[in-house]
Amino acid sequence: MKRLIALAFSAAILTGCASSPTLYAPQTAQSRAGYTEYRLEAGRYRVTFQGNPGAPVNQVSDYALLRSAELALRDGYDWFRVADRVTQQTGSGSGSTLSIGGGSGSYGRSSAVGVGLGTSFNLGPGPAVSSSMEVVFGKGTPPRDADVYDARAIVRTVGQGRAAV
Repeated sequence: MKRLIALAFSAAILTGCASSPTLYAPQTAQSRAGYTEYRLEAGRYRVTFQGNPGAPVNQVSDYALLRSAELALRDGYDWFRVADRVTQQTGSGSGSTLSIGGGSGSYGRSSAVGVGLGTSFNLGPGPAVSSSMEVVFGKGTPPRDADVYDARAIVRTVGQGRAAV
């Protein structure tokens, strides 16, 4: 009986730690994870990629770059510049905590003192990260700036390496 209880407890803990993989796909009503884009004007978009809880920040940022590159190529451009970038984290990312408390009470001629100790552990998969960037597209040879990306190179490198995490 004790083994069955221990097994059930272990399964519950592992279920709490599991996270859904973050796949490269459009965001849907069923899944908050994925990319969205909003056309601001010709050659300018706001692209956002929302990761599942626990997805690495680099993966989420790379997927936002990949979607930007795909849009640039689809619209006939060669490169894009990241004009603005925001990375946000939502959800709990804190670790375990330890609490100590004490109290006393008096009841007529009797008194009592108590001390308590409590702890909590974060069993969740971690915070969810989103990366949002405003991108401006261009044609021809890309300028040699740190915030300029060759669309074909991004699709080749990031697009090839995308795997569920």
